[in-house]
Order: sequence, then C-alpha cells, then structure tokens
Amino acid sequence: MNTSVNDNLFVEPTTQFTANPPVELVALTLADVPQMALLESMAHTHPMSEGNLADSFGHLYSVLGLKLSTDSNANVDADTELVEELLGFAIVQQIIDEVTLLDICLLPSLQGKGYGKLLLNAVVTSAKTSGAVVLMLEVRESNVAARGLYQKFGFIESGRRKGYYLIEGGKEDAILMDLAITPE
Repeated sequence: MNTSVNDNLFVEPTTQFTANPPVELVALTLADVPQMALLESMAHTHPMSEGNLADSFGHLYSVLGLKLSTDSNANVDADTELVEELLGFAIVQQIIDEVTLLDICLLPSLQGKGYGKLLLNAVVTSAKTSGAVVLMLEVRESNVAARGLYQKFGFIESGRRKGYYLIEGGKEDAILMDLAITPE
C-alpha cells in the first residue's frame, strides 16, 4: 500500500485559518488513522472502520485534516481534548478528472460553526486545481444540514440510491450530488 498523500489534490496543506479554536488544514497520514476512527465514532451513526480509513491512503486518495493550530493555546472543550488536535477530515478519491468526496467528518461540537464549510471549500478548491471536471458525493437523505451546505456550494442532486443507508428500524436513501468544475 502506498502511504504517501496525493500532493496534486490538496494544495497548501498547512494553511492556517482564523477561528475559535484556531485551526489549520494539513495532509493526514496513516499515523492519524486511530484519531480519525475515534472522530468517526463520535460523528457518524455508522462509522468507517480503522481498516477502511487506512485503505484511504492509497495513490488515488487524499486525506485532508482540520487540526488545532500549532500556534494555539486555545481553551478547548472535552470533545476536542478526546481527539487531541484532529477536529475533522475529508477523504477524496480522484480518477482521471473525476473527484469523489468519500467522507467528510467533523467533531460534533464544531458542527454548524463554519468548519465544515472550511473543509468543503478546501476540497472544491483542490478539485479545481487538480484538473477535475466534476466533484461527486453522496449524503444521507436525513442529513439536511449537509445537503444544504452542498447546495450552497452549487452541488445538484444527480440521483438516488434507494435504501442504501441503514438506520434504526430500516433504511434510507443516499442522495447523489455533483458539482461541475469549471476551469479557472
């Protein structure tokens, strides 16, 4: 397995942003998988396993992390302390000119505060610079907040996978969404 990060997809991996707590975007490595798995278990009802997360470090994949800024002495909440400095991440796969956002995960206490937008913006920007023509994703039908964020970025619904996700007492649809990438 190739453990290097696809440097072509995520540009400027150590960009720092003004936020509270202060954060920076960094390329993640296999060493980050245990923290990613913990974050997954806190944020998702059906989290990816450590094995699946580790498989996301092959040559077709890039993994971007949202970490506490190394310059920060910020007070953090108990959830943030549990995951050390990793606050969120995005996993993408690029095959030729198609990019798929496979997972975007954010510490629950930071959701709704602009950090998801920050991660998604980095994914979209990187897709543009990598020569992609489309950025694709799927989202649970019940995840109204995420769907709203994707729509604000210009994603449109392109299909459905009926009964794709397990939920308590049944299944729910996966909404497929696409963003056409135009060259800059």
